[in-house]
Amino acid sequence: MSRAFVKEDDGDRPEAPLPDRPISQHPNLVTPQGLEKLKAKVLALKEERQSLSRQADMFAQGRLPEVARDLRYFEHRLSSAVVVDPARLSGEKIQIGCLVELEDEQGNTYHYRIVGEDEADPAKGLISWVSPLGTALMGQPEDEEVLWRRPDGPRRLIILSIDPRPADT
Repeated sequence: MSRAFVKEDDGDRPEAPLPDRPISQHPNLVTPQGLEKLKAKVLALKEERQSLSRQADMFAQGRLPEVARDLRYFEHRLSSAVVVDPARLSGEKIQIGCLVELEDEQGNTYHYRIVGEDEADPAKGLISWVSPLGTALMGQPEDEEVLWRRPDGPRRLIILSIDPRPADT
């Protein structure tokens, strides 16, 4: 059969809808800064959706499902957010928002702030409270030794200090 009479895919078929982003099973604990970031993200996605919907080009129309999916996710996260204000904490035990100083077995020190899941950025020292390290630290007092279970083997850490003061924004 000649290829001249075979209909080829011209891209007119709608793509399968994007699956929703998975929602964590854990309570959505956030710092006050994390709540503000969630609000800003929802606002930015709404503005992007509005801008894309006014454009007729294929790229803009192709981005709409992704933006809609992300907007659903962040609206859900915003509506389920439970703000934990570290300024109201005693600092006796590690909680959301606390800055902790840790020391490993080799004497190296590390500083991490314990934050909500959507705030986490390990490269910036922001560790989710449900991460393996966050889980090991939550509720622990100063001078406590914790075991951080890592893929490359466990590491023992000592909690040197706990600072409940909020992060500078």
